[in-house]
Amino acid sequence: MTISKKGKDIRNPYIGALGIMFYFCRCKEMNRRTKKVLGMKTKFLGVFLMMWAMIGLEAGAQHTANAKKVLVAYFSWSGNTRNLAHQIQELTGGDLFEIETVKAYPEKYRSCTEYAKKEKEADARPALKSKVKDMDAYDVVYVGFPNWWGTAPMAIWSFLEGYDLTGKTVIPFCTHGGGGEQKCFSDFARHAGKADLKKGFICHGGTVGDARPKVERWLEEIGMK
Repeated sequence: MTISKKGKDIRNPYIGALGIMFYFCRCKEMNRRTKKVLGMKTKFLGVFLMMWAMIGLEAGAQHTANAKKVLVAYFSWSGNTRNLAHQIQELTGGDLFEIETVKAYPEKYRSCTEYAKKEKEADARPALKSKVKDMDAYDVVYVGFPNWWGTAPMAIWSFLEGYDLTGKTVIPFCTHGGGGEQKCFSDFARHAGKADLKKGFICHGGTVGDARPKVERWLEEIGMK
């Protein structure tokens, strides 16, 4: 602000000082408001991140609680059932266990079928080489085998009867050379004790190499994927 005196403009120093003081006070107030707004945003962001972390931890805990330990056990003579077992293992993330007999089956097809027929007629329980180390730790057990003489090899009964499967989910899968299912799954159910059985999977041994899409659909159908 200026005061006119004898044609000259004279600036009032007090008015100027007041203007400067007002300017700094205004800036200080604006700075205080800015800090307050930033503080509120920071606090809100902190709460949001904390809630997000808690949700993540809860989801992780739920996933852990729902996770089931899986075993894929199988008996295979020609290799077809072994191939199928590996596909199931890859899709489920389970542990593999091969069911092997102490006395090996003959390598020649005709000799093997004759030997298997005698075992069936005798309702034999061939001794197995090894046992699952901690069967109690598994929640889901897949059991695979070939169709021998219209049912499972007797080694499968040795395996099933060697454990208490009560409360476990047990799921059979089978390969065949043209005979189809026959009594494979119905006989399997009779030897599975008080296990919770689910629908089995079966395919021709000659198509095992292309079976993965069907295996995936089957796992989805029985709620295991």
